[in-house]
Amino acid sequence: MLSHLNPQQREAVKYLDGPLLVLAGAGSGKTRVITHKIAYLLQECGYAPHNVAAITFTNKAAREMQERVSKLLQGKSARGLTVTTFHSLGLQILRQEAHRLDYKPRFSVLDAADGLQIVAEIMKATDKKEIRRAQQRISAWKNAMLSPAVALAQAESEADGQLARIYQGYQGTLRAYQAMDFDDLIRLPVELFEGEPQALAKWRNKLRYLLIDEYQDTNACQYRMVKLLAGVGGAFTAVGDDDQAIYAWRGADAENLQNLRADFERLHVIKLEQNYRSTVRILRAANTLIAHNPKLFEKRLWSELGLGEPIRVLAARDEEREAQEAVMRLQAHKFENRTRFGDYAILYRGNHQARVFEQHLRNARIPYQLSGGQSFFERAEIKDIVAYLRLLANSDDDPAFIRAATTPKRGIGPQTLERLGNYAAQRHLSLFAAVFEAGAEQQVGAKQYHPLFAFCQFINQLQPRAEREPCAAVMQDLLRAIDYEGFLFDSEEPAQARGRWSNVQGFVAWLNQKAEQEGKSLIELTQAIALISILEGRDDQELDAVRLSTLHAAKGLEFGHVFLVGVEEGILPHRESLEAGQIEEERRLMYVGITRARKSLTLSYCKKRKRAGEWQICEPSRFIDELSQEDLRVSGREGDPAQQKEEGTARLAQIKAMLNRG
Repeated sequence: MLSHLNPQQREAVKYLDGPLLVLAGAGSGKTRVITHKIAYLLQECGYAPHNVAAITFTNKAAREMQERVSKLLQGKSARGLTVTTFHSLGLQILRQEAHRLDYKPRFSVLDAADGLQIVAEIMKATDKKEIRRAQQRISAWKNAMLSPAVALAQAESEADGQLARIYQGYQGTLRAYQAMDFDDLIRLPVELFEGEPQALAKWRNKLRYLLIDEYQDTNACQYRMVKLLAGVGGAFTAVGDDDQAIYAWRGADAENLQNLRADFERLHVIKLEQNYRSTVRILRAANTLIAHNPKLFEKRLWSELGLGEPIRVLAARDEEREAQEAVMRLQAHKFENRTRFGDYAILYRGNHQARVFEQHLRNARIPYQLSGGQSFFERAEIKDIVAYLRLLANSDDDPAFIRAATTPKRGIGPQTLERLGNYAAQRHLSLFAAVFEAGAEQQVGAKQYHPLFAFCQFINQLQPRAEREPCAAVMQDLLRAIDYEGFLFDSEEPAQARGRWSNVQGFVAWLNQKAEQEGKSLIELTQAIALISILEGRDDQELDAVRLSTLHAAKGLEFGHVFLVGVEEGILPHRESLEAGQIEEERRLMYVGITRARKSLTLSYCKKRKRAGEWQICEPSRFIDELSQEDLRVSGREGDPAQQKEEGTARLAQIKAMLNRG
């Protein structure tokens, strides 16, 4: 099983004498190490599947890992093996231990939009930026394990104090809804383990060996969770790369690599430096760039895949010309090399840069796929149906109640809900529970009360069925009872209604299949749906299309040929990062972009750009000067004959390609 691993990979798989940190450079086979180690633990070391947990950051990565482990085990059972995300593991722990935290097991998991709504109501504000800032501050406090009381005590200004009070109100509202947000799924298990030794002993006994993927992306809270579960013996393998730590803005802390050394004296470190992805020139550029960052652990990638093409650096007149040039070169390269569109990626620092490239790709009739578009689960029709499911699972979930009660329209308007809300607040009840109180009818008025009562009765009747009966039957009856299809066709143009109804049917088919595969009721699936929608939405389909993506979203992916665009001062590195002294993280972001490429890499920048209607002169990024200069071929300087010849050749190839496509 281990014969096709290199010596360092083999050592990492077999090492079990204590805590292990595997420093896995880009393209060095880290997933191979994790999956082989799981198989090794189960087949050679006597571990039972239910005592091993592999933890990663996305459902997609977890699924791929599970599939690869199943292949390695060659039909032997891995039943009970935990391959999951941090948040899914937290959810699993909280489901079982909810009673210890005074939650019911069917608590709701709120997404960012629900959280934003709650924060907006507490702030009595409409400025989205201001509300989002408050939400981000609350998230940072939670990830740092600071309670509202501590945040308030540590406030250094009136503004900080105000935010801490908003945090207090937000947590109070969540508790009243019997709801948790994304951050709570890690924070609360840590609080539980730190406060209840029995609960910690139970989970340590269950999860006897941990494998943590993308370790450099963990935040303070996630690290505490790992440390608590691993115990003093440190039965874990952490796999990460300090050179790819690019998520500080969302709380990730690369210092966790340093903390491992401090907290686990017996920590063993193995470096994976052989890269199986990129050519020598691409790796040389990546190595010389990242050498400008101070290093926690020295590491230098190498490859046996040959020298490869020089790295092209293109100076474009402006952003229109940059996009035109990139698309033209892409077409010419595809024509000459008989490649697929799916072999190419155009990567950029910020989403706003995509528009002009989309336009030129459309003009050239080139199919493309945009990463980070609207998630399937963010669509209004899916959120409508999910609101019903959330309410069936937890009737105290007020945001779900409001959405479900008013969609489709059933005579329950904002005024009725406001009156009910006032009454529920006086009685310290959820909106759903308040409907069944004796004084509710008088508070909202008899005429308005009738549809409210009928709606709640409908939910009460459906709820026991959702626990016991097959998912397919319950969903069919739910959609028929609320006539969601009719509602769509009444409120939309026929083509739009058909598209949205098709999405609902697709969602229901997916639910039914998942319920059947996992033997779960509709109620049991509801929390999982909330988590999937927050973590990633729907999987990207494998299309033969050029990928347009931000550098952050491209991490973990690889492409034959990469165009890294907008490599300018103020964009990459970003001007806000320069002001905040975060140049090292920006350099790591550039490093991630370079190491996505397997065979060819083109960097481009503009000489001038339009900002707020004004032309501004642009400077090429300092990062271009930090690359190995012997591997670069720069073009686009004024009057450069080599450039003119190259452009002519590329244009000729483009014309041939267009004629070829007819």
